[in-house]
Amino acid sequence: MSKFVIILRKNGEFQFDLKANNGQTILTSEGYKAKTACLNGIESVKTNSSQDNRYDKKTSSNGKYYFNLKAANGQVIGSSEMYESLSGMSNGIDSVKKNAPTATIEDSSEL
Repeated sequence: MSKFVIILRKNGEFQFDLKANNGQTILTSEGYKAKTACLNGIESVKTNSSQDNRYDKKTSSNGKYYFNLKAANGQVIGSSEMYESLSGMSNGIDSVKKNAPTATIEDSSEL
């Protein structure tokens, strides 16, 4: 089952990773100062992941592809890994659309 995993960074900020059924990370958040803000970010991903216009497709300086998922206000709420091809990036977007709405939440920040 897909899940959002909340972790505590070394700098004290909270971050979430959306992991697919196979355990692969398909989306990573920014750092949040408070866990409640991190949880709000997860809810925003669940809300916005089904909307095509929320995905900002990019090419990095080294020619690899990635995407950002944005909220209605334009703020980035999650970023993908780097992909070698456009089709890989498209598959990543499809995976977020499929997995995010029903993903459970695992809080690893307290372990």
